[in-house]
Amino acid sequence: MSGPDLILPDWPAPAGVRAAFSLRTHGVSRPPFDSFNIGAHVGDEPRDVEENRRRLRECLELPCEPAWLTQEHGWRVADLDLEGSGGSLAPADGVVTRVPGRVCAIQVADCMPVLFASEDGTAIGAAHAGWRGLAGGVLEAVVAAMRAPPGGLLAWLGPAIGQAHFEVGEEVRAAFLTADPGAAAAFRANPRGRWQGDLYGLAKRRLAALGVTQVHGGGWCTYADARGFFSYRRDGRCGRMAALIWRT
Repeated sequence: MSGPDLILPDWPAPAGVRAAFSLRTHGVSRPPFDSFNIGAHVGDEPRDVEENRRRLRECLELPCEPAWLTQEHGWRVADLDLEGSGGSLAPADGVVTRVPGRVCAIQVADCMPVLFASEDGTAIGAAHAGWRGLAGGVLEAVVAAMRAPPGGLLAWLGPAIGQAHFEVGEEVRAAFLTADPGAAAAFRANPRGRWQGDLYGLAKRRLAALGVTQVHGGGWCTYADARGFFSYRRDGRCGRMAALIWRT
């Protein structure tokens, strides 16, 4: 039995910090969740989701079950050191911990996962950064919850929908320009009178404003690569991938 396909972040993470992103291949889920779906909330067979999650734990040698969040496209952050990591976590779109052996996880299928680690490896975190979360301040909330100097943080931008396929209305553009007029650079007008939004560009602007300058990753497009990635905007009903970070 082969394990799941993974992206291992190419970033200078400190010793003891590990991270991974799961692709959609080499799982057991059937269409339209084929095949490595880790989302338990999308209508997939529960036993298939559990088997996929088991394979993920085994392949990555995870120290425990990841803290699977109930994500709402908001900006609340779950602190695993205060709330635990079981199924009783309140809905959240960010997660942090400073304790080894706890696994932060974000589920995505077009929205951007952003992983964080302090340079000394004592604090880690993750954010679910779709446009609503980005505009609402989820990155700012995670950085604040990590309680580490922003200049001493590393960030990794995981796979998300690319600008060529992320068409949005004026209300989305306005949500960013109200607080940051310079965010106009992340939107390109299209022939339909709408806008192509650049999630990577928007995230980098937000991080730079916070003082987070060590930013890695980016450049994928979940919509364009149907073999490797689930995409909600492309397929509608589909599975979810996971971005994970933990301390050994």
